[in-house]
Formats: sequence, structure tokens, C-alpha cells
Amino acid sequence: MATAAKPLVAAAATGDLSEVDLSEAGSPEVGSRSSGSGSGQSTAEYSGWVYHLGVNSIGHEYCHLRFLVIRGKSVAMYKRDPHDHPGLEPIRKGAVSHTLMVEELGRRKVNDGDVYVMRLYNRLDQTKKGEIACAAPGDARKWIEAFEQAKQQADYDLMRGVSWNRLQNENEINLDGHRPRVRKYAQGLGKLVRIGKGPEMLLRQSSDLQNHDMVNPNFGGDTGDASEAHEWRYVRTFNGVRIFEDIANSKGGRGILLKSVGVVSANPDTVFEVVLSLDKHKRYEWDMLTADLELVETVDGYYDVVYGTYEPKYLNWWKAKKDFVFSRQWFHGQDGTYTILQSPAGHKEKPPRHGYDRTKINPSAWEIRRLTTSGSSTPKCIVTRMLEISQSFWGRWKRRHSSNFEKSIPFALLNQVAGLREYFAANPALTSDLPSTVVKSKAWDPLIIHSELKDSEPSDEFYDALVRGESFEDEDSDDDEDDDDVTTPKAGKVKLKNVSWAIASLALKPTKALVESSELVTNSARVTIDPSHFHSTLRRAKNENDPNSWSAPGGEKFMIRGKTYLTDYTKVVGGGPLLKLIAVDWFKVNERFDAVALHPKSLVQSEAAKKIPFILVINLQVPAKPNYNLVMYYAAERAVNKDSLLGRFIDGTDAFRDARFKLIPSIVEGYWMVKRAVGTKACLLGKAVTCNYLRQDNFLEIDVDIGSSSVARSIIGLVLGYVTSIVVDLAILIEAKEEKELPEYILGTVRLNRVNSDSAVSI
Repeated sequence: MATAAKPLVAAAATGDLSEVDLSEAGSPEVGSRSSGSGSGQSTAEYSGWVYHLGVNSIGHEYCHLRFLVIRGKSVAMYKRDPHDHPGLEPIRKGAVSHTLMVEELGRRKVNDGDVYVMRLYNRLDQTKKGEIACAAPGDARKWIEAFEQAKQQADYDLMRGVSWNRLQNENEINLDGHRPRVRKYAQGLGKLVRIGKGPEMLLRQSSDLQNHDMVNPNFGGDTGDASEAHEWRYVRTFNGVRIFEDIANSKGGRGILLKSVGVVSANPDTVFEVVLSLDKHKRYEWDMLTADLELVETVDGYYDVVYGTYEPKYLNWWKAKKDFVFSRQWFHGQDGTYTILQSPAGHKEKPPRHGYDRTKINPSAWEIRRLTTSGSSTPKCIVTRMLEISQSFWGRWKRRHSSNFEKSIPFALLNQVAGLREYFAANPALTSDLPSTVVKSKAWDPLIIHSELKDSEPSDEFYDALVRGESFEDEDSDDDEDDDDVTTPKAGKVKLKNVSWAIASLALKPTKALVESSELVTNSARVTIDPSHFHSTLRRAKNENDPNSWSAPGGEKFMIRGKTYLTDYTKVVGGGPLLKLIAVDWFKVNERFDAVALHPKSLVQSEAAKKIPFILVINLQVPAKPNYNLVMYYAAERAVNKDSLLGRFIDGTDAFRDARFKLIPSIVEGYWMVKRAVGTKACLLGKAVTCNYLRQDNFLEIDVDIGSSSVARSIIGLVLGYVTSIVVDLAILIEAKEEKELPEYILGTVRLNRVNSDSAVSI
């Protein structure tokens, strides 16, 4: 980040990149006030400093510091804080439409500082677009949530019958192009709860929303929503940090996996920024191994290439200077967990250097996850450093306990966790996680457009990720409930149930018969479905080891929401899928392929398929060169109950579908770094990527545009590099958010066994 602030007035006047100090943009403020509708409901107002990025009319890039306000579905951008300047006119204003999309673009270097960029665009008209940025990744996540809440207001207006003409007449917010003339927008404002610091602070600290009701504090669980093959055994403690060995995969494979685990007193956003920082003066305070790091190339906002050297003093027993080149790829989970993957790399701009011994770094990963502790105001996170080393080296050390291990590069890398812990302990200013509160004595005067969102529940937190495997299961339970009888969990009293407990609770497991009785019309005629009657381009597996094939596993390895989830967050083992997987297609195309079910040669158009009561088509659109389509067809043997959760999903609005369509991934076999990237936690796909829905005749098709998310593209790029050695299980379900919808059930599953990209059929 920049080390000194430039005058804000000059920055606003010139529009020059050099005029903005990139340490100033804060996270949104959130205040609850009456919506003025007389309903007694309250609406959160999001406001705070952001950077507005763009290109002006003569082609010059600009980076303006601006104050952004979101209330209801109305958005306004100011040069100054309107809370401190009543009557101030916004320089841009408008309404969020239900077609708004927000995409995280990751980190970008601007004026020698790093910012975290978001792109806003209309999915039906991408000429309506713009970019804003924040100084911290956690703040970008909060702004995405704010826009998602505004989008929900727009969806609600459609559902409650606001005329289309009125909606069309509303000026949609546009951050690109020239600014229109605007009227007065805000008057006096009341009580404000500030999240983060304002531009008056030269050194901004990232903050977190954990002290507000809108975020579920249940981020402490270490288990995912699908079982993993790793089995970690504690080996030794160094400098107060535990070191583990993966004994489940000790035989075969590329090497041995080790990990060090420690608790760091700071929030995950701050730790992530410190780990990624190339500033050697900061790094010298916690990293005893690395001397210098230099950014060689930025591939995108989530991937770069770095050149570095190891500290000769620490490695003086080798009598040689060492340098290296590695790539860094990072992902931000919907539960706020960060994953950073580091792999050896080469680069033409960094050939071997005279006087240095070029070394190949060990493949490694960081995982930074919030740790919730009741009754503590100090933020904490669990930091995990995972490392791959050769079997022979680790075997020799275990047999002889050679002192050379304490002087090795792997040991120094594992000890970085201890260094981080002590670094934050010695710098208490960096650990602050508490928002400052500013109270204004002026009477509240609402903005132009009131929010009347009283019958729809706030959606899950929205993040740009397919990822990282970290999900989304545990942060949406803070949703407001319409039913007063539903008891919501209280912060600090959350019970975390682990996998072994859930397996013991089979009595809560939803049986297939019970699910069918509620979701399907049981008194209708059952249609016998024989998968052999349906041809697909990817063949059905003959056995578990049959490559380039698919099969339909049970749901026993997936964890889903139990009957009491709303009160104790208990998850249970999934039961048999409701729908039957009848075929899987594997296509390659030059352009994105939508509406597969309408193709004349589609399985759905066959005579056998037309006799099936209902077919769910999942079309995963994989961005690559060429593009791929993985299409799965799930069939119901009986008619769907229109009043059931599935029935409401099939015939519901796109907004309802986006908020409920969930996928749980699990890499059964594959390289450990791919497993860390994909993860095992559930993902609300409609909140992570663009999903388009086609409802006709006896089918619903969901086209999942993975390329609509930069993070998802990054994940898929990694997966495709190892696809022929990967066995992956997927579970599809509709998220249950109300007590009457619990327990959840698995809609369908699929296992993809070492799929070969060359086998994809051209269409």
C-alpha cells in the first residue's frame, strides 16, 4: 500500500492515478433505520469510501476516491461524506436492477499500491458497466453483499407487482461514461455504525462484520460438506506450532504432505494481506527464510508470478545463495477463508542468475480461516501452512531425527506460521477487529427510495467463487425468518457438530422414501426409467476404476442440513438422491452452448425422454480453448409436487433459484493442490456464477456459466490441467432455509472418473 496520503481534493480534480493514496478506501458503514413504510421493518444502509476506476473521454485512466451509499435499491456516489455534509448532491445516482452482476476481479496494482477490484455490469446489457475497488479484500466482500441486498430489493419489487413501466423509468446506476446532472439526494442522517476507518486514517486496518447480525459467526468448523481422504497425524511441535503428516497418502503419489497449524490473533483479511505482501521490511519481521521477493508478472487478479531469493545467513551451511521463481494463485471462500497455492515456475524474464543456485521450491499452500471464540473481542484465525516434500528426505529425518531438518527449507517454511503468530502478537494495532461507532444527533431523513423489503428474507452472502471449496453452508443462517416461531441461533452459542457426530445421528438422516412422499406426487403412476435406453457421449462406468466415464454414487459422503439446523447448525449424512442420473454428455464447442435441451438431437427431445414426468438438465459450461459443456440429465419417476420445495424451485423466479441452487464438490482422487482449490464445502452456484434457466414442457435446464467468474475460471484452469487423473463427486441440492423445508435432501449426484478432454464430442 502507499505510505503517504495525497490531497484528496487534488485527486478528485485531476483524475490522475498518481493523485490517490491507495491506503484510504474503507469498508462500508452499516446502519439500521426504519424504512418509513410503517411495517416496523428496518433496512441496512451501506456506505463508505471506495475507489472509482475508469477511463475518461480522452483515454486517461483515473482512480477517484469516492463515498458510496446503498440503501434499498438506490445507489449514490459522492465526492464527500454526505453524513457530514447535509444537502450534498451526489455526482452519480441510480437504482440497482435485478439484472445487476458483480464480479470480483481480484488484486490490481494501481499507483504502486494494491487494490481489490469489482466489476459491475448488467447481464442483459454489458455496455452498462463500471469498476470500483477497495484497499482490503474483506471490504470488497462487504460491498458485494451490499449490492446483493439491493438486487434483492429489485427482485422483491418485481414479485410484489410493481409495474414494469415504473421499473423501466427508473434510472439504472451506471458508473461508466459522463455524469448526468442530479438533484439533492440526502439530507440529515441519524446514527451511523462505521465499519473500518475513513480517509483521514493514513494506515487503514481492514475490519470485519462479525459483530453485526447480518453475518453468521459460525466459521470455526474445520470440516467440509464432503469427506476427505487426508488423515493427519501429529508429529512434533516447533516454536509452539503443531506439525502434522498426512499418513493416508504416505504411499504412492509425488511426495509426503506436511502441515503446520497455529492460531494467529488477527482477522483473516489482515493475515492474507501480510502473507501476500512483497514488502521485505514487513516480511523480515516474520519470515526468517525469504530475503527478497519481486513481482515478475500479473496474470490476473488471482494469479501472479514472483521471483525471490532465500536468506544466505540462514542457509550458510550450504555455502551458496539460492533463488527461485514460483506462481501464486489465491481464492477467497464464501465463508471468508483464504487459500493461497504456491507452485514452482519458470519465466523468460528471470533466467538463472550469476552467483545464485536456482532451486525449485516445494509446492505449498496457505489456508487462513476465521476462528470464532465466544466472549472474545479479539479476532483470531487458524493459519495452516501445507507443504509437499520428498518421501526419502522425510523418511530419513523420521528415522534418524537428523538436525539438518531444522536447517532445511521445508522446516523454515513450516515455521512461517510461528513467525506470523509472533508478528501479530508484537503489533497489537494490526489485530483490531472492532468497528468505531459515530453517532450523529441529526434527525433521520430517509433517502429518496425507501426499502420495503418486509416479506422476503435476505439472501446468503455473495462472493465471486465457485471455490475454493469453501462454502457457503454456514454463513447464511443469519437470514431473517418470516415465521416468528423459528428460533435463530445466538452469536456465541453456536454448536459445531463434526462428521463423526453426524454419522452417529442417522436417525435424523432423510430417507429417500420420506423425501419422495413430500416432493413427488406419490399417488401418480411411477415411470420405470432404464438408463440403457438413453445414449450419451460420455459412457457409464463399468467399475470403479473405469476411466473417462461417469457413475451415480449415493449421498452418504455428503453432509447436508439436518432437521434442527436452524437452531444448532447440525448437519447429517445425505441419503439417496431423489432424481435418477440417466446420462452425461461431454461436448466441446467454440462458443458458449446454451439451451442444450432444445437441440433436435438432445436426449430430452427423444421419445423415451418425453414419457418421463420431469427431467432436470444441468449444463456446466467450462471456459477453455475450446470450451466444454458437461451436461447431466436427472429424471423423476413420478410427477413433481408443485407445492414442494422442488416444485417451487422448478416454477419459481430466477432470483429464488439463484438463492437456492447448491452444489457440493469432492475430489475423491487427485493432486492435493487441486483438492485444496476445489475444497469440500457447498456452493450456492447462483451467487457465485451466472446461471440461466430454461423451463419448458417436462424439463428445467440450468446453464451454469463458469466463465462468468474470474475465480471460477482460475479454479477450472487448474482442474483441467489434472483432469485425466481426477475422480470428482458432485452433489446437487436445493438449499433449505425454512424449518418446514428441513431436513435437506440430495437432488442428484454424479461421479466423473478421470475424464479425458480429448474425448469430448464436437457439436
